[in-house]
Amino acid sequence: MSRSVHRGVARFVRTGVARPGYKGGVRSPLTRRSLFRSAAVAGLAVPAVAATASPASASAGPALLRPDRPSLTHGVQSGDVLPGSGLVWTRADRPSRMVVEVADNPEFRRARRLRGPVLTPATDLTGRLRVPATSREVHYRVVAESLDGRGASEPVTGMFRSTPGPRDGARIQWSGDVVGQGWGINPDVGGMRIFSAMADRDPDLFLHSGDTVYADGPLTETVTLPDGRTWRNVVTPEKRKVAETLAEYRGQYAYNLLDENVRRFNAAVPQINQWDDHEVTNNWYPGEVLTDPKYTEKRVDVLAPRAFRAFHEWVPLDPRRAVDGRVYRRIPYGPHVEVFVLDMRHYRDANGPNTGPRGRILGERQARWLVDALSSSRATWKIVQSDMPIGILVPDGDTAWEAVANGEPSAPTGRESEIAGVLTALARKKVRGVVWVTADVHYTAAHHYSPDRAAFDGFDPFWEFVSGPLHAGAFGPSELDPTFGPEAVFTRGPSRQGASPLEGFQHFGELEVAPGGREMRVTLRGQQGEELWGTTLTP
Repeated sequence: MSRSVHRGVARFVRTGVARPGYKGGVRSPLTRRSLFRSAAVAGLAVPAVAATASPASASAGPALLRPDRPSLTHGVQSGDVLPGSGLVWTRADRPSRMVVEVADNPEFRRARRLRGPVLTPATDLTGRLRVPATSREVHYRVVAESLDGRGASEPVTGMFRSTPGPRDGARIQWSGDVVGQGWGINPDVGGMRIFSAMADRDPDLFLHSGDTVYADGPLTETVTLPDGRTWRNVVTPEKRKVAETLAEYRGQYAYNLLDENVRRFNAAVPQINQWDDHEVTNNWYPGEVLTDPKYTEKRVDVLAPRAFRAFHEWVPLDPRRAVDGRVYRRIPYGPHVEVFVLDMRHYRDANGPNTGPRGRILGERQARWLVDALSSSRATWKIVQSDMPIGILVPDGDTAWEAVANGEPSAPTGRESEIAGVLTALARKKVRGVVWVTADVHYTAAHHYSPDRAAFDGFDPFWEFVSGPLHAGAFGPSELDPTFGPEAVFTRGPSRQGASPLEGFQHFGELEVAPGGREMRVTLRGQQGEELWGTTLTP
């Protein structure tokens, strides 16, 4: 193992920061000071081995204490928190049984012990278990038990906050785009530090808006920057080429979990994950046949199921919550917030001119579900977690469009027609408190949409907030399509396209719901957690 790899991934950050108070209400302080007391031993030196091994054998090296006992290789994660429960994830180095202890205190007094699934190569030795949440703060401790009963791994601890009550506030973060454009884990700068900046803000929930990995983005050991400096990447075999096999897609997720900042964040903050394009390949759509010479398998319909399987193995997502068993689903998060997760990949039509009377980006069934779900929600705030923006022009080559907008200053056509149908139905049903959040375009922005500025007037004004990337090349703001009357109230991006994380244009956003739900503060933040812009909304 190289000295740089060891420096970059074998050290673990063990801190937790109490949340600042809310304006207009009192909230008891919930701290995470003891969260990492037992987490640093297991699964952290082992991932350093994974930097030079395939994910299937990443943790098959020597165990930390005894060679005949399992070890947990990539930390722990939680996600898809529901009223009364949360989903816990881990991965072992060999076939073993996942066992989780759950308690309402970091000392695990009166802990409840739960037997989880057997971790086998069929799921790349990953597993998930839905655990009860009987308190606001849920502490969990995971071990892998030998199938022969000879021993168990060292425990790895994590925590999540259960859904808030009527008088509680909530701090929800969102962003997307991780390890894109050749910018990987750089040990010289402490890895993907934005994840620690987000953890320091002590959020209750994180919405990952897609491009959770860049399966189409190979890494090199070094990149020469425009100013002559050298960026160094930790590189694994699976990150040296575009992913095509199941093992290579699995390796994309294993790579990101080498980063200590990512593991720290995952152990402390529950997630709601969605995917976009780079989990498979850039700008993909069903039925596409690739022309890129880097691919030996050209059929996207062959690649996508492999990527889909790896995605579901390596992120804490409950497919039973998804309408189609895939991605799109609704997650109630207390009486004041409900999250509606979209899938703009599986049901779209081919990328092209994106004109004509009809087009698909959601598909008829998902579009109808979105209207019905938003209409039936009793939450004060209805957060639409979209993997692509509505009004930003996102080209796919010179003659095709990747997202909703098509650049035509006219009434809705193409995929715009489908989104227009959703917006007009919501206006007709008088659905209030809908806010859209997304990433994808690698800069941060606040867009206000209004029929007063639009090419048609059949919808209510709404906000769309953009924030990203988390750790990828940054791009300058794009043009807006006038169809839905967007106004760019705030934008921030670099003047140079593909700017490295060293240039300071990595972003995340926050939605802070006040106790009682009476208002929501939206803040766009930089990679150190600094506030760039904010506004307060009322329902």
